[in-house]
Amino acid sequence: MREAREEQWSRERLAKLLRDPVMVQTLRSAAAATIAYVIALRLSPEAAPLTAPLTALLVVQVTFYATLTNGIRRVNSVVAGVLVAIAFSLLVGLTWWSLGLVIVAALGVGHLVRVDEYVPEVAISAMLVLGVTSVGDVAWARVLETLIGAVVGLGFNLLLAPPVWVDEAGESLGNLSRRLRQLMLRIGEEAAGRQPYEQAAARLHEARRLDHDIIEVDAALRQAEDSLRLNPRVREGLLHRVVLRTGLDTLEICTVVLRVLARTLTDLAKDREPDSLFEKETGAVLDELLSEIADAVVSFSVLVTTHVSSNADAAESRLSAELRAAAGTRDRLAPLLREEATRRPQHWQLYGAVLTEVNRIIDEMNTEHRSRRLLEELDRVSQEQRARMPRLNRLRERMGIQERLWSRTGVSGRSR
Repeated sequence: MREAREEQWSRERLAKLLRDPVMVQTLRSAAAATIAYVIALRLSPEAAPLTAPLTALLVVQVTFYATLTNGIRRVNSVVAGVLVAIAFSLLVGLTWWSLGLVIVAALGVGHLVRVDEYVPEVAISAMLVLGVTSVGDVAWARVLETLIGAVVGLGFNLLLAPPVWVDEAGESLGNLSRRLRQLMLRIGEEAAGRQPYEQAAARLHEARRLDHDIIEVDAALRQAEDSLRLNPRVREGLLHRVVLRTGLDTLEICTVVLRVLARTLTDLAKDREPDSLFEKETGAVLDELLSEIADAVVSFSVLVTTHVSSNADAAESRLSAELRAAAGTRDRLAPLLREEATRRPQHWQLYGAVLTEVNRIIDEMNTEHRSRRLLEELDRVSQEQRARMPRLNRLRERMGIQERLWSRTGVSGRSR
């Protein structure tokens, strides 16, 4: 039994390792570079055509969308650099001053052809080609090797489709929501008691550190968005991207509001020290409210990262129930805070701010508000895509019409 568990654990660990972005990138890049070199040995006149594996190494990325965009930009950068080098070699040759002019001209051309991060590659290609004796043969050999590397990189992703990183982005989003929940629980528990100023300031510092977590989630989400673009294995990729992106936006807003709430409680602790922030009943209700909101935050992340409709319906029902409970507790808290402000009028702004901030978090996760925001974002992104790629969208509309005709006649279209 123990050996079976260890074997299963080893398989799970190996499967997780093979899904790791660093491991996937390493294996794919090495394989593509090797294949490109083997092909270039047969087609290029150079004895060691290292430009081909170098291009494949730089072109192949984790997602197909990134591979396609990087391949086009890299080919453009190399070709532009080669053309600049040929022009200068015919006019002046290689001298110290012509080298400076080549670099300036190549960098300028790189910005003109919009190769983005590959602008230095234009100058590198120009210098390498300009530094050889038989410029013409080496220049076109370099272009050929670059094309080989780019084609191998693109073909590699077509034959071996890259993974979709939606689950990893969802896991990162879930981790952020759980950290938010833990911080809310601590803030509620400590605010219900005799919270010293130093303790409140420490919670404020924790809330500010959540900005770094949001940056990490945003990076994971960008990778997931790229993996959904132009991926033939994914249907409704736009919907997945918008759901995840709007979900992160909502959690980011909740994080900002929680940071403001922590600042409010810190100011209140400073003014009230050494007394308690609230009366006993008020503190208990606030603790209960933050606990309910914390649970709703986790349920919200489950909702935005769930793909199966039945599970999504269950997650939405659970979130709605938790938000209704939180709204009821908020209504109980409001008169208690009003009494606190009446007893201590010098702190009425801080008591009012506490109610405002918890109310904003509840409203931000409201299912009706989220549905409206989701539809608006889908409409905005769709309009941008139609304006940017009108021909591609007309082709998609025709394919959609054809697929509906297939479904009506009982003929299956694309594989699901």
